[in-house]
Amino acid sequence: MLPTSRVLGEMAGLGFSATELGAPGFLPDSPDDVKNTLSGFGMSLLGGFTPVVLHDKSQREATIASARATAKLFQDAGATKFISSVVQDMEWTVPQPLSADERSHMAEMFGIIDDICAEHGLEQVLHPHVQTLVETKDDISRVLDSSDVHFCLDTGHMAFGGQDPVDFAKDAMDRVGHVHLKDIRLDMVGPVLRREVSLMEATQAGIFTPLGQGDVDIMGVIQTLERSGYDGWYVIEQDTAITNGLPGEGEGPLDEVTASLRYLVEEVAPTLENQST
Repeated sequence: MLPTSRVLGEMAGLGFSATELGAPGFLPDSPDDVKNTLSGFGMSLLGGFTPVVLHDKSQREATIASARATAKLFQDAGATKFISSVVQDMEWTVPQPLSADERSHMAEMFGIIDDICAEHGLEQVLHPHVQTLVETKDDISRVLDSSDVHFCLDTGHMAFGGQDPVDFAKDAMDRVGHVHLKDIRLDMVGPVLRREVSLMEATQAGIFTPLGQGDVDIMGVIQTLERSGYDGWYVIEQDTAITNGLPGEGEGPLDEVTASLRYLVEEVAPTLENQST
């Protein structure tokens, strides 16, 4: 990880007004310290990515307790989104096919976490993600049919698993509670889904690109959402791997995020000016 102050300074310099929690250790553990750290850069907290084990009945009480603690932390830090991602276990073991009973328990747990979040002024948004139990288009469809949970429409991870994010925005707009903008090279997806290449290895090889430089129809997703009246956050998630030491000041991931912002401002935004909502 780059130093926290450097990342937040670069984000603030680009005009970002809010962020998610980031990887463990990026921001402090104390809600007050999180708020103070971010306020020093004119920013606030949106929420955070939260792995959860929902299919395993033996983990039920531990998961509920952890969700309550995380929701309280998010609430106290001023966040509004609990971004859940359903993992096989907390070690991110390669996911296994679920039985009907496990799928039923997962659906029930979505509702329980929804209730916990509501108690803390949060919205749970499920994040489909590579190497989780909601990875593919079929996985997403089963969740849509079996629960009422809202989604984090992550353009990159949905496309990764074969779900067209534009179609999702069209067909399930009422379930979209949050958006992550991410672009990917689809020609590199196959080996990762077959577990021949790790996600980290693919990231190091450049599977994630600046917005507008990959194969995801980022413009189409935003146009569809805006046309449907979406009024939530768009979070730029610029996944990258730093493999050659600390980049110089003004270099590194900043270049990719700047390119993504330029695409949004110069290419996407003008197409929205004449859209009816």
